[in-house]
Amino acid sequence: MNFAKGVLPLLAALAPIALIGSSGHAAAEPVRVGAEHCVVHVSPEDPLNLRVGPGTGHRVVTRLPYATCGLTVTAACRGNWCPVEDGHHAGWVHRRHIAAVSRATNCLSPLTQPQAVALRAWPSDGSRVLARLAPRSCGIALLPYQVEGWQKVRQGGWEGWVRLSDLLFIDG
Repeated sequence: MNFAKGVLPLLAALAPIALIGSSGHAAAEPVRVGAEHCVVHVSPEDPLNLRVGPGTGHRVVTRLPYATCGLTVTAACRGNWCPVEDGHHAGWVHRRHIAAVSRATNCLSPLTQPQAVALRAWPSDGSRVLARLAPRSCGIALLPYQVEGWQKVRQGGWEGWVRLSDLLFIDG
């Protein structure tokens, strides 16, 4: 399958509904200095500009596509502009377009026991299974993306989608 013809249209279709979940527990955390963040609230066709300074008048260093994670906020934001680095570039982004990855304090719901939970490539029961998360698994980080009852998560080096109903939210 040609990537541009297969995956990009799917991302474009999911982007408007996959921004930040609005259903309670899994809403994105506020910007946190030192924490990992992901790019949200941009279209796949219009990536986030990483700029040399805080404001639209500053030169663009690079462009960060929707769903890019691994951005670290390096210091306090100045108004709506936050300093970030991604391991390759450093600069400033508007805070509306980043969301913190949760701390890895979530677990699988005891209601899903004793069976493992499928970690899927896309938010669909028909999607390819990437891994099976063991019953009562914990240490699950929520990425700031939800789609119709699905949550994007990271655990044990794997990143994918699980049903919201399979997660147990722990404040921590």
